[in-house]
Formats: sequence, structure tokens, C-alpha cells
Amino acid sequence: MKTPSLILSASALGLGACAGHGRVEAAPVAVAVEFTQAVMAPQAVLGTQTPPPTVQWLSGDGPPTASDSGPGWTRGGPAARIAAANSTAVREPSRDRYVNAVQIYPWSEGAVYRLYTAPERVSAIALQPGETLVSVAAGDTVRWVIGDTTSGTGAERRSHVLVKPSAVGLRTNLVITTDRRVYHVEVESDARPAMTGISWTYPAEALLALRRGDVGAAAATVAAGIAVEALDFGYRIEGDDPPWRPIRAFDDGQQVYIQFPADLAQSEAPPLFVSGASGQSELVNYRLRGHYYVVDRLFAAAELRLGERRQQVVRIVRMDVDGSRRRRGSST
Repeated sequence: MKTPSLILSASALGLGACAGHGRVEAAPVAVAVEFTQAVMAPQAVLGTQTPPPTVQWLSGDGPPTASDSGPGWTRGGPAARIAAANSTAVREPSRDRYVNAVQIYPWSEGAVYRLYTAPERVSAIALQPGETLVSVAAGDTVRWVIGDTTSGTGAERRSHVLVKPSAVGLRTNLVITTDRRVYHVEVESDARPAMTGISWTYPAEALLALRRGDVGAAAATVAAGIAVEALDFGYRIEGDDPPWRPIRAFDDGQQVYIQFPADLAQSEAPPLFVSGASGQSELVNYRLRGHYYVVDRLFAAAELRLGERRQQVVRIVRMDVDGSRRRRGSST
């Protein structure tokens, strides 16, 4: 690292001249000093106090910066990788995932969930029914009020973490541990309306329940041979809200599974169309298993359509990791 240089400007004091001559002032002297661990103070001349020197960085030099602290904190080092990973892991509220005033996030290991709050408002974080709260740790416990309570009894007993900020413009994080999992929540206070609460669905557990036969043999056949760890739930459901609107969609890297309400068999099933690279709708091979459509290929976007004059349309869009829509025609 280049050693910065300093210029110390000081005026030399005049010495007494011969009788009959006035006091002679010496011209200012520029002294170049190398910046070392210890910089000596200018010496006083003839017992007179020297004014503090003026510090001026030479051209091209400057004070040490964060990048000088070590090679790991330059661009592309650990700091950049940490920031990128944290940003990618954050899940923001989505209009399609609200149930009344509560945002329902699909839970996944290592994801960070956003909760927007406001002063004088309490926002609730609801855990899974039957899940036991172990601890709640907050980054800022001075300006945030954090509490917990429970609702229900028996198997439906549910823990709730309550969050309230003391002012606008605060940000911190929560780490909530239970007997089943760890939740990471980013909380932020704003003057805008606060979120009433958040909770989660647990897609991997639902699929495991199918494999165990907890909801019937017909539905369990959907999950036969699927590796749970390979599932991708990065699909968004949008559009109209008919009774047959899908609950969720996911894939195993080869096929897409679209889950419908359990009463799908009692109503007319909508046909599925996949959006091709040109944006035109294409037919695709799929079959009905229980209340699932099993599609034999991956897709970036698809539509379920039912009706003629007043057609109801529901779109299924595959999302990138950061929540943005994949480009049309992309299948990976």
C-alpha cells in the first residue's frame, strides 16, 4: 500500500536584524514529510509557539480507505459475495400470497423473509400449528419491542412472535428458532401502512405427507419417485380467481406438478397451454393424478383457460431465485 504524503506549511519566525533595519520576516517554508507511524510535531523557534500545520494530501494520495484493510474486502471478495447471497435470499411480500391481511410465504431453508412494520402498530409472525417456540434473537433490542404469545390448544396450539418498532426508519433482523426449523426475518419500520402479519406454508412437508399416504393413495402416486431435495417451488400463480385456481406449482427438474383444490374432480378441469419462445400458446402433454396436473416438461409460463365468452385465465409463471420473472421462452 502506497504511503501517503503530507505537506506541512509553517512560517519561520524572523530573527532580529541590525540596528536601523526593520524586522525581517522569512518566507514561508514548505516541508515535505513522509507519513509514518508517528509524525513529529513542528519545533518551536526561539521559544515562540508555532501554529498548527495545515494538512494537505498530495495529488493522487489520500487517507486510508476500507479497501486498504486487506485483500478480502476488495470488489469480488467476501464482502461482495456476502452481500450478493443475502440479497438473493430475501423474499419480499407478493400480492398473490396474501390471505386477507396476512402474507403467506413458502418456507425454505436459508431464505430471509421481509416484514414491514410501523410505529404504534404490532405485526405478528405466526409459526406452524403444533410448532414449539424455543427462542427469539433480535439484532436491536433497544428500539424494537419483541414479544410472543400463543393461540389455540392441543395440536392446533400456535406460537406468535409480536414485533413493534419505536420509530420510523429502523432496520434489524430476527432469528426465530423452534423445535422444527429456524426462521430468518428482516424487519423494517416505515411511515407507510404496516404488514398485519406473516406466516408460512411448508411445501416439502406437504409432499412428504403425500409420500406417506396421509391424504390418500390416489394423491400419493403423484409423489412416487420424487427426490424432495430436488424440488423447485419457484412458481407464481396469478390472474383470475376461479374455484379451480391452483394452490401451488413445483417441479423436480423434469416435470412440473400443478396442485389444485381437493374438489377439482367435482368441477370442470381447465385445459393447460404453455407459452412458447415466440409467445404463442402451445399444447403440452400432461395428465391428471388426483388433484394434480403432471406436465411432462418444464416451462417458463403457462395458462389455464376455461370458458368462452367470459373466459377465466390463470397464469403459472416460473420465477428466478430473486423473484423476477424468467424471460419468455426460457425453460431452465
